[in-house]
Amino acid sequence: MHSRFLNTRAGRTGRLFVMCLVLLTGITGFAAAQSSDTGTLFFVQVSDTHWGFDNAKVNPDYAGTLKKGVAEINSLQGNPDFVIFTGDETHTTADPTIRRQRMAQFKDIIAGLSIKTVKFIPGEHDAALDNAKAYREYFGDPHYSFDLKGIHFIVLDNVSTPDGSLGDDQMQWLAGLLKGFDPSSQIIVFAHRPLVDVYAAWDWRTKDGAQALALLKPFKNVKLFYGHIHQEREDDQDGFTQYAAQGMMFPLPAPGSVASPNPLPWDPAHPYRELGFRTVSIDLKTYQATIKEYGITPDGSLAAR
Repeated sequence: MHSRFLNTRAGRTGRLFVMCLVLLTGITGFAAAQSSDTGTLFFVQVSDTHWGFDNAKVNPDYAGTLKKGVAEINSLQGNPDFVIFTGDETHTTADPTIRRQRMAQFKDIIAGLSIKTVKFIPGEHDAALDNAKAYREYFGDPHYSFDLKGIHFIVLDNVSTPDGSLGDDQMQWLAGLLKGFDPSSQIIVFAHRPLVDVYAAWDWRTKDGAQALALLKPFKNVKLFYGHIHQEREDDQDGFTQYAAQGMMFPLPAPGSVASPNPLPWDPAHPYRELGFRTVSIDLKTYQATIKEYGITPDGSLAAR
C-alpha cells in the first residue's frame, strides 16, 4: 500500500468515481470547474465539526469556528451542487438530551448555508453510543446512495456499530447496489472512517473494510472521501485511492507519531492551522477533477491554501 500525507495545496490529480466516502482524481482548471453548468459537478466536503466541543486550550474559538466555516463556504465562487458533512457533526456526550441539543444547534448554524442541498454521514461521536438513534431523528438514514449528473454516489456508515464495522446488513445492501452498476461506472464513496487501514491501533480503520474493497474491486473508477483522522492524507491500494479531509474543530497528530491521538493544542502563532474544508470539481466530459483546500481564517474570509 502506498501512503502519503498531503501538504496544503491548491489541487491534486486523480480520476473520479462515487460511493459515499467520496473521492476524485485528475486536475483541470479550477475556475472552469466551478462553473454551474451541466458540464461540471462541484461539491464541498466538510468534516469533523464537533459541535459541542469546549476545550479552549485546543480551540479557544470553539463556539465560532463552525460559523466562520459557513461564512467562508457561502463566499465560494460558483454554485456547488451539494455540501456533505462526513461525520462527527457533533462532539460525543453520554447524555441523550445534550446529544440532541447539540444536533439541533448544529442544524440551526448550518441553516445559514447558501447551498441548499446538504448531505450528512454520521461519525462515531454522533452515533456510536445509541446506534445512530438520535442521528436518524435529525439527519436521516446513516447510509444511502444517490446519482447526480451521471455519477453514482455511495454513502457508507462505518461508525454506528460498537466495533466500527459496516456490518452484514449494510454489506448485503452494498453488494446488491453494486450489482446494478456497469463496471465502467464513475463511483464516489463517502464515509467517516477509511476503508483501507490507516492506523489500526488508533481505530483509524473499518473492521470489515477489506470486504467492502473486495466488492468495489471490479469497478475501475472508484474513490473515497472520508474524515475521522482530522488531517489530509492519501492512500492507494490496488488501484483504490482514499482521501482524508482536515477537520474543522481541531487537528490530530500523524498516525503513530505519539502514544495517543489526542487533539493538538492551539497554536497562537498560527490560529486555525489545519482547520478547514475542501471543494471538489469534476469535468463531466473527461472526469478530470480538481480538489482545493481552504483554511479557516480569523475573520471568516475565504482563503485557499
